[in-house]
Amino acid sequence: MEIQNNFKINKINANPIQNTNKTNKPSETENNPEKVMAGLDSLASINRIAVTPKKEDFALNLSTEELKKRTDKDVLVTTEMLKPGAPEYEKLDAGDKEALKHLVKAGKILENIHLKLDNENNIPFKNFLEDKVSKGDKDAEMTLKLFNAQKGMNAIDTESNMVVLAKGMPEPEGKGFYPQDLGKEEFHNILINMLNNGEKEEVAQILNQRSVVVRNGDKLEALDYTEIYKEDFQAMADELEKAAKTSTNQDFNEYMKLQAQALRVSDPMADALADKKWATLQDTPLEFTITRESYDDTFSTSISENPKLSKMLEDAGIRVYAKDSLGCRVGIVNKESTDDLLKIKKFLPKMAAMMPYNDQYEQNIKPEGDSKQTMVDVDLLMLAGDCGAYRGGVTLAENLPNDDKMSLAIGGGRRNVYHRQIRLGTTPEKVQQKLDAVLDPEQHKYYNQEADHWFTIGHENTHSLGPTQGREKLGKYEAIIEEHKADMGSISFLDMLTKEGMYTPEQREQIIVSYAVDNFLKAKPELTQAHRVRSVMQTQFMIKEGAIEVNDKGKIHVNIDKVVPAAQKMLSEAVRVQLSRDVNEAEKYVNEYFVWDENCEKVAENLKAISKKLNGSIETPLADKLANEE
Repeated sequence: MEIQNNFKINKINANPIQNTNKTNKPSETENNPEKVMAGLDSLASINRIAVTPKKEDFALNLSTEELKKRTDKDVLVTTEMLKPGAPEYEKLDAGDKEALKHLVKAGKILENIHLKLDNENNIPFKNFLEDKVSKGDKDAEMTLKLFNAQKGMNAIDTESNMVVLAKGMPEPEGKGFYPQDLGKEEFHNILINMLNNGEKEEVAQILNQRSVVVRNGDKLEALDYTEIYKEDFQAMADELEKAAKTSTNQDFNEYMKLQAQALRVSDPMADALADKKWATLQDTPLEFTITRESYDDTFSTSISENPKLSKMLEDAGIRVYAKDSLGCRVGIVNKESTDDLLKIKKFLPKMAAMMPYNDQYEQNIKPEGDSKQTMVDVDLLMLAGDCGAYRGGVTLAENLPNDDKMSLAIGGGRRNVYHRQIRLGTTPEKVQQKLDAVLDPEQHKYYNQEADHWFTIGHENTHSLGPTQGREKLGKYEAIIEEHKADMGSISFLDMLTKEGMYTPEQREQIIVSYAVDNFLKAKPELTQAHRVRSVMQTQFMIKEGAIEVNDKGKIHVNIDKVVPAAQKMLSEAVRVQLSRDVNEAEKYVNEYFVWDENCEKVAENLKAISKKLNGSIETPLADKLANEE
């Protein structure tokens, strides 16, 4: 529904209202835009209609010079997914090739859902850019290239600069999850008022993982993803059901049907059943995942800093969940490299037994019995939505479902998926440049690019270990400490895994040195960047423990035998903080080690001197081709 005066009306689950005015007489507001808008705002309050400016006149924020710099091939580095004719694709059965066509179409649909959840202005801005590009605007063309790479209007680059593509439009505090005019203090106050009014169920819905929050008068209301994005989710479900008709693997087909059903209904149990089935998939030729990660919702994590509201929620039995950003992965399982991944599975019970304070909590992986952990290495056709948003970096692997998901409560397991094209994207020449810039020459022999993958295997599996309950009470520090715990577990278990034959002594040294080097960053991160904040914390602790030294020229030397004991100390502290369920303990712990000092800066200057990279871009040639086929 549109009206003139450059405004649009976005209708959200509103009931149609009949026009009962049978006369042809103009109303008193017909030629008065202010009264028209006032009336619409009143209507919106009743029917949950969001009246927002129509974004026909965006302005580009970056200068031509800045755009040229940021789109240069050495600054915006491209990582390419599978191409048409790729042997991994060509050797598939015809039915699996047909299924992939529908899977990438589902991924393309989810791309738009992600854009909406990230920022309600993303799609209008993208349309604006595409219109400008069609008219030959070169600045708009470069801006669109950046937009498609970072999948949104705003993102942080590798040097912790916020990139804002539209003038006067900084990143909304509540992303696309909450009304853009809502602040955290008002958010807290509204929830308190609603609890005082006995609206516990409504508040619980606002604080769940899978809803968009809208205003409803002086209250807030939650709309389930399947409701607000019903058309998109139904279209995705159609594609998954088509894939299930041609895929050659019955387990995968069963998962497709369960996932399609979950997209059609507002029922967390439907998600749980799909997740539970997905986590069992081990010997399937294809990979499809709807990823749900909760790093971006800072409103829910802010609640732990409000003692009054936190106590009221606890008394009401309401758990605070951060909202899920949605991504999508489509790929082909690489059987050979998957077999290498599976070698760690038999050691998971021993890893669980080595976790600090393990008598004080229940773990997803038990020290005895079935670990309920599958893992696959995947050749990628696409990373769409949240998991493909290249914002300074992009994920190497994922361990899902997260602990807040219902599938784990009904006996489901977890699944690790590793991204081959992402980790294989760096050339040997670039690696050597980095080593020459920052590592003691005598230790170059220990650096191995594949060791980063070995480290990641330990990281992802450690996510399945440790406390699973109450971590949400750590608020904005929850993700930092969980990612930090996973890193420290990966290093802490190295001696045991080496003794058991998972790694050779030489590989152990390579993992330790490669980890230490890769932990140094080009700039101090923001507190919202969990993966980077924990890198700074670990570097500071390792230096304090004498495990890492930095000389006056910003060169690193790793005292290899001191790294594992230092990691074990940090792992113990991380688990202790998780068990405290105290946001103040978490804040104290993070602040103690999240310190960007002279050592960090010296290494950062060396890194910046040899790398112009500020961001990256994923190209998906095979997926693009399949998406356009009938």
